[in-house]
Amino acid sequence: MAQGVVSVKGMAELAYLGDAVFELMVRDMLVKSGIPFRDISRHAKDYVSAVAQGAMYHKIFDYLTEGEQAIIKRGRNLHSASRAKSARVSEYRHATGLEVLFGHLHYSGDFARLNEIFEMCTK
Repeated sequence: MAQGVVSVKGMAELAYLGDAVFELMVRDMLVKSGIPFRDISRHAKDYVSAVAQGAMYHKIFDYLTEGEQAIIKRGRNLHSASRAKSARVSEYRHATGLEVLFGHLHYSGDFARLNEIFEMCTK
């Protein structure tokens, strides 16, 4: 998969990768924050739910480059067989767009930008 335009099939793989990357970044942030271990899972849900990620999509969208906006929009439009139980379809689709962006940045090796966007999402 080359950097830049990714096939529609590639979007699903990027969402899958981005989901894992985002969750790992959240876990890393929470462990470093000093939150007691027994509370980490509860705090993680504040970041990794479709509702939270959908809100993050809107929070960061205007700060993305045109290329990043194109990627996050293509991810948002990805049709999925599954859907979150506790989120509206629009929230789930926006969360998928965010995951695609994280997957793309990780896959392309742009870790500085990945961290920058993660900071925007979690502030």
